[in-house]
Amino acid sequence: MLTFENWEARFKAHIQALQESDPAHDLAHFIRVSTTAKNLAQEEGAKLEVVLPAAWLHDLVNVPKNDPRRSQASRLSAEAALQLLREMNYPEEHFDGIAHAIEAHSFSAGISPETLEAQIVQDADRLDGLGAIGIARCFAVSGMLKRKLYHPTDLFGQTRKFDDLEYAVDHFFVKLFKVADSLKTPAGRAEGQRRARFMRDFLTQLEQEVFTK
Repeated sequence: MLTFENWEARFKAHIQALQESDPAHDLAHFIRVSTTAKNLAQEEGAKLEVVLPAAWLHDLVNVPKNDPRRSQASRLSAEAALQLLREMNYPEEHFDGIAHAIEAHSFSAGISPETLEAQIVQDADRLDGLGAIGIARCFAVSGMLKRKLYHPTDLFGQTRKFDDLEYAVDHFFVKLFKVADSLKTPAGRAEGQRRARFMRDFLTQLEQEVFTK
């Protein structure tokens, strides 16, 4: 009988074979999200049989952030995940829960997570957009999309509308801090607030370095 460790090894091998070039959605991202999801599941008492495959396979189909099909990515990932799990002979009684958790994890899909397992997968993925790793991922993606680091005179949008299609730092305010407020589980919310505080400290330091005369 396969253990959770065996299944995780198989999921990891499949993700590794995809050779994703996006540094924000590489193998390390899947490892971080699955590890966080496992920890949250153990704290909140969720079903690992659902959480682990959903976390490992949540971004199986990666649609670029500037692609008009972005909102469909989680549905496409859920379909691809179930196909893969069938090929792996994963127990089908968990398929509905896995598919919902994958579909609901996406910010752009706008699907409410109706189960504890879906809430945990969503929290785990969103936590990876916060804190030190969230800052790193934000700037990595912005570099790929050739966006500027920050607005040259108004870092925090005091006299202008934020535009995260133009400036990386604006994405903190357009999305990331809102993500921190959207986390569902108690353990996820606590970690999210800790990571959001780190990001605000980073912005304070950035402001001092950029604008101090």
